[in-house]
Amino acid sequence: MPSEVVLVTGVGGELGGRLLARLGASPAFARVLGVDTTPPRPHVLRRLGRAEFVRADIRNPLIAKIISDARVGTVVHAATTCHPAGPARRGALKEVNVIGTMRLLAACQRSASVRKLVVKSTTAVYGADASSPAVFTEDSELIPASSTGYAKDAIEMEGYVRGLARRRPDLTITTLRFANIIGPDVDTVLARYFALPVVPSVLGYDARLQLLHASDALTVLELATLEDRPGVFNVAADGVLTLGQALRRAGRVELPVPRPLLPSVAKVLRGARVVDFSTDQVRLLNYGRVVDTTRLKRTFGYRPRWTTAAAFEDYVRGRGLRPVVPGEHLAALADRVVAAAATGQAR
Repeated sequence: MPSEVVLVTGVGGELGGRLLARLGASPAFARVLGVDTTPPRPHVLRRLGRAEFVRADIRNPLIAKIISDARVGTVVHAATTCHPAGPARRGALKEVNVIGTMRLLAACQRSASVRKLVVKSTTAVYGADASSPAVFTEDSELIPASSTGYAKDAIEMEGYVRGLARRRPDLTITTLRFANIIGPDVDTVLARYFALPVVPSVLGYDARLQLLHASDALTVLELATLEDRPGVFNVAADGVLTLGQALRRAGRVELPVPRPLLPSVAKVLRGARVVDFSTDQVRLLNYGRVVDTTRLKRTFGYRPRWTTAAAFEDYVRGRGLRPVVPGEHLAALADRVVAAAATGQAR
C-alpha cells in the first residue's frame, strides 16, 4: 500500500505540477507535498485540491528536514531536467540534476519513514550513434552522447539511485526512462523544434523518432506512485516516425544541413533564444533512438494509450500548426540560417 504522505519534487515544471494536482485529488494519501524553487503554473495551482506547495531547493540540506518533519513515505523525484526547451544555464541545471539528486537521496537514506522512491529519467541515457542497436532494452549499456550533456547528468543520477538501492534494500524504487515527451500543451525541445517554420535536419539522414504523449507520461508517474511497481522501465509510445514523416505531418519546411554545420545551426537557434539544442539532441536528429517497452507492458502493467504517430498528430492539432507555404521570405530565412551557420563554422 502507498504511504499516507507523498512528496513530489520539480512541481514548478509542467509534468511535476500536474502530478501534484492529480495526487492532491486522490484519496490514497492523507497529505501531498510539492517542492520546488518556483510555484506550480497558475492553471495547476487552481487544481491543487489537498496538495500543498512548499518553496524549497532540493540542493539545500533543508530538504531532509522537510522529509523528516512530514514523515514522508513516498518520494517522487520529477525535478530532473534532461532537455530544457529553451536556452538555460548549464551550470544551474547540472546542480539540480546531480547535486540536487544527491541531497534528496541522502535525505531518503537517512529517513526512517521513506519506503518508496519514484525517479523520472530519460531514454537519452542510451545515447545515439551509428553503432547503436536498432532497439534499446533496459539492460543496454548507458552511453551519453557527450561527456558534458544532460544525458550524462541522468546517467550519474541513476548511478546514485542504484547506490541508494544497495544501501537501503528495503526501499521500493522505480526508475522511469521517458522518451521525448510531446503534446498540445507541453513546452519541450521537440515541441519547439517542430514549430519552427524552417526546420534544420541532417543532410542524408532520416532519423527514427519514438515519442511519448504527455498524458501517458503523467499516468505512468501516477501509477508508480500509487502502487508498488519496482524496477527500471523504458516508457515510450508504440511505433516510430521518421524525422521526414514528422516534418511533413507538421507542414514544416525541411532544411537539410551538412552534418558538420548542424552544431552551428543549433548555436544560432540557441543564441536567438528559440530552442536549446544540446549535443544530445543534435545526435538524436542524426541517428534517432528507439526503445523496447515490453517490460513496461508486461511487468509494470501499462500500455501507452497514444502511439507515436497519434501523439504527434495531437501535438500538431493542439498547437494549431498550419502548412508553411514556401515563399521569398522563407527562402531568405533559410539563406540567413545557412549563412550564419557557415560563418560560425569558419571561426
